[in-house]
Amino acid sequence: MILARAAVLAIATLAVASPVLASESQPTLAELETEVICPTCHTTLDQSSSPVADRMRTFIRSRIAAGNTKAEIKGRLVENFGEQVLASPPKKGFNLLAWVLPPVAAVIGAAVIGMLAVRWSRRRDGHDGEEPVGVAEPDVEQQIDDELARLDA
Repeated sequence: MILARAAVLAIATLAVASPVLASESQPTLAELETEVICPTCHTTLDQSSSPVADRMRTFIRSRIAAGNTKAEIKGRLVENFGEQVLASPPKKGFNLLAWVLPPVAAVIGAAVIGMLAVRWSRRRDGHDGEEPVGVAEPDVEQQIDDELARLDA
């Protein structure tokens, strides 16, 4: 049973990994256009129609035809235009914060919301240290009813 699960997991992993590896070694213009930003209009190449974006597309096509990998093509673009040409920051150095901080902030935010929800539910149940409001005594209830009747008349 365990071997069967391990085999299924291995096959699923290979099925997912194969397209990723193929994408790296044989990139397409369409996928690189979504990962590279035009330096003049600051949008991805698939959304840009500037002359610089057209030259970048021509460069990418020529590098794909020459057999370069996705990493090599992006590396050449970074050499020419700087790291700001990448749609996502590289996962190293100071840029690693852009990848780490959002999930950390989400976890902290969820924890804070959870703690507040517990606190709010305790208050609603009357467990916040205050005495719960009880039922009024019969003579006080009669006075309230009399006053309400007088106001209605």
